[in-house]
Amino acid sequence: MIFVYKTSVSAEKDIAILQPHLDNLSEIKWNFDLEDCDNILRIDGKEEDSVVIVRLLHEHGFKCEELAD
Repeated sequence: MIFVYKTSVSAEKDIAILQPHLDNLSEIKWNFDLEDCDNILRIDGKEEDSVVIVRLLHEHGFKCEELAD
């Protein structure tokens, strides 16, 4: 399932901070679209991953909210 998040991640250096943590989550694929005005994060994973993703970004000082379908 694909989940889409609006984030405050705005630079490659921000992604570098998050990458090891996102890579440690099992069985998800992820990517950021920093050219989008909402600095989109897309996750291909399970629904329970959604809570983990939001918490992970918040713990590292970034805003993150799931966008509705």
